[in-house]
Amino acid sequence: MKDLDLRTVCEEAACPNIGDCWHHGTATFMILGDVCTRACGYCNVIHGRPGLVDPQEPLRLAQAVARMNLSYVVVTSVDRDDLRDGGASIFAATIKSIRNLVPRCKVEVLIPDFRGHSIDLQTVLNARPDIVNHNMETVERLYPRARSAGQYRRALTLLDRVNGHTPRIPVKSGLMVGLGEQWNELVTLLNDLRSVGCEILTIGQYLRPSRAHMPVDRYYHPDEFVALKECATKLGFLHVESGPLVRSSYHAHEQSVAFERVSRS
Repeated sequence: MKDLDLRTVCEEAACPNIGDCWHHGTATFMILGDVCTRACGYCNVIHGRPGLVDPQEPLRLAQAVARMNLSYVVVTSVDRDDLRDGGASIFAATIKSIRNLVPRCKVEVLIPDFRGHSIDLQTVLNARPDIVNHNMETVERLYPRARSAGQYRRALTLLDRVNGHTPRIPVKSGLMVGLGEQWNELVTLLNDLRSVGCEILTIGQYLRPSRAHMPVDRYYHPDEFVALKECATKLGFLHVESGPLVRSSYHAHEQSVAFERVSRS
């Protein structure tokens, strides 16, 4: 990672699973720099004015995938509202570079909302990733506080557009609990996700990165994560990961395999 000047969200977001994932040789690559143009109340990534886009980054990332002999990668990014296309062209170039160097490797993308611009989303989809993920993160009522630059309905619309794309690409999303949401609001969020065709879901406990971030409203009991998974499964999600330390990219390869197994049956 250091030799090729690459970044991972594992490090930048202080993910609690970094030891587990890196031990198994998997990582979630973060492109487009390490400075985000947004300042979400829960996120540990630095925010401010990003630097210039590196057009060689997609090739270097693909070289890392080849050197690490990976069969499944997740590519995400900071929000780049300063760019005309929100970074969509770099996402597409990264997918294509991986395909060229490691054809057998599957690519999952965890994308920003591109400010609702469908043409930028289409740029990413045209590169044909294997799974498209956009995290809803929290319930609609908490968006102004947790994701002040984001919009709940805009995020749902993005997922709906992915679902309507041909050829069909599995739609994935994730959410955190413990920010102050109510149970009925979580159920509404799950229903909203199913209504736009989301089939893979991750649910994890919010952990406060620092005193400058939103406080933890409460910690959910493991039984509550089980109940959320059961609720989501009954609503029709084909694969659900639900637990305190679950994050959107945690065991992403296993999620993909499990999804394919269930969808075929």
